Amino acid sequence: MIDPRMFMPTQAFLTKGVGRHKEKLTSFEQALREARIAQFNLVRVSSIFPPHCELVSCDDGLKNLMPGQVVFAVVAEAQTNEPSRLAAASIGLAIPAAPDHHGYISEHHAFGQRKDPAGDYAEDLAASMLATVLGVPFDPEQAWDERKEQWLVSGEIVNSTNVSCTAEAQDDGRWVTVVSALVFCA
Repeated sequence: MIDPRMFMPTQAFLTKGVGRHKEKLTSFEQALREARIAQFNLVRVSSIFPPHCELVSCDDGLKNLMPGQVVFAVVAEAQTNEPSRLAAASIGLAIPAAPDHHGYISEHHAFGQRKDPAGDYAEDLAASMLATVLGVPFDPEQAWDERKEQWLVSGEIVNSTNVSCTAEAQDDGRWVTVVSALVFCA
């Protein structure tokens, strides 16, 4: 029988990358390379940040992984070869104060959205999902900064963050791919 704890990550890291190439698939590969995760067999998972999971630096997380390893990740990506089109990919993360409770991860893919607004949007999504599970009251009509302050003051959400990546397609017909990811590493 397989021990279910072997699928309970204890560490994760955030990363991002941009790739450009005449071939769409190769631009995706280059984005993964810049994000330093191309050498793994990525398995996309959904939006739960496990209880007792620690967010570590990319460098520290990569020390726990080997090329060819099957690695679970939440991945946001966007691709375009339309000249002057801006692609954005963001991951948002909200971690609860109670270490026994799970957090939330969101992924956001957009066109025409700049890095900071895309990242704020993804972070807001993750924090909103966590707030509803924890029963933290909030007004969805409030600005993100106001809700973030309210959640941090409530003491229920200890941290929220995001990683975002944007790039604009050029006039040369090459594909641009942007990737942001939360990678489980231990």
